[in-house]
This record gives sequence, C-alpha cells and structure tokens, in this order.
Amino acid sequence: VQLTESGGGLVQAGASLTLSCAASGFPLDDNPIAWFRQAPGKEREGVACITKADGNTFYAPSVKDRFTVTNDESKKTVYLQMRRLQPEDTAVYYCKRLLFVCRLSTAGLGGWGQGTQVTVSS
Repeated sequence: VQLTESGGGLVQAGASLTLSCAASGFPLDDNPIAWFRQAPGKEREGVACITKADGNTFYAPSVKDRFTVTNDESKKTVYLQMRRLQPEDTAVYYCKRLLFVCRLSTAGLGGWGQGTQVTVSS
C-alpha cells in the first residue's frame, strides 16, 4: 500500500486548508493513519492520528481544536482539515500508516513519502 499526500499550498494566517492522504494499491487495513509535519530546521513531529477501527482521534496540543482528522473508507483517503492556520504551521506534512495503535511519536518510523508543503504567511 502506498500513501500519497496532497492538498498543500500557500495561504494567509487564519485560513483553512484540507490535506488528503490517498491509498493506492491494496485497500488500507484497519491500522491507524497519522499525520506528521516537519518545519524547516526542526524535528519531524506528530500532528494527528485516527484509529480506523473505531474512529478515535488524537491530536498534538498545538493543533487540538484547530485540526480535524477524518477517514473516508469509500475513497481510501484520510483527510486533515486545518483551520485558523498560523505561520508556525508552515511545514511539509506527511501521512503514515502505523501498526495497531495511534501514536504521535516518530520513533522507529522511516520510509517517508514526499509529503505536501503547507506555507502560512503572516
């Protein structure tokens, strides 16, 4: 299964943007899907995660109440809806299939895709 991120762009502070994480190849299983981001000069960090089996979601404190992660099984796509974007949200955003449980730690994760660039101007 390959995951491809899309939907990034250049927006002004306060705007909204929705990212997509589309699966190709075999259908996704029930393992969680998480979103991560990496800003210039900073470590990659976890942003949000959804457990597909029960729809539970988890968010980093910095994005809680602004970002929403959802799953559309019919489209084999996981979305990250981002609202009230701020310049500090500027980063390359990646989605990643995890094993069994949601987590926002990047420990042990590799094989990152291209990601999608989000740039928020002030």
